[in-house]
Amino acid sequence: MSRKGPTKPRKTEPDAICNSELLGKIINFSMKNGKKLATQKQVYSALDLLSKKGKKEALALVEQAIENIKPKVEVRPRRIGGAVYQVPRPVSSRRQLSLSIRWLVNSARARPNKQYRTFGEKLAAEITSALENEGSAINKKLEVEKMAEANKAFSHLRW
Repeated sequence: MSRKGPTKPRKTEPDAICNSELLGKIINFSMKNGKKLATQKQVYSALDLLSKKGKKEALALVEQAIENIKPKVEVRPRRIGGAVYQVPRPVSSRRQLSLSIRWLVNSARARPNKQYRTFGEKLAAEITSALENEGSAINKKLEVEKMAEANKAFSHLRW
């Protein structure tokens, strides 16, 4: 928190085609070097691939994948008497959304280039694996929640 008080959350513009704030955030998170049009093409190609594979609407599949990735608890460091304890805390809904989108985009980027040619294909593959509770984004969520479970003994140090 800054000295001037709490920051005000910024309003994210919804995407142009689906008019969804979630897709707008995914586009903004996956954008590199300010190239928003190129990123939009890749995200929409991923949606096209999802709609061809799935029986449901692609936007509903993306929302379900994000819900599967959202972490419920995380650990935050707390310094007490020279020792640093990892204290488990519940995650706010805004942070859940930002963490899940970040993990989704980063795990899609980390997929090998041999199997997938474009970022859109990688993103679609990561979304489908998140729908099945698999993939590296889900593994990241499970790792964070497992760390919180292991440090449950320090939950009384919460502030």
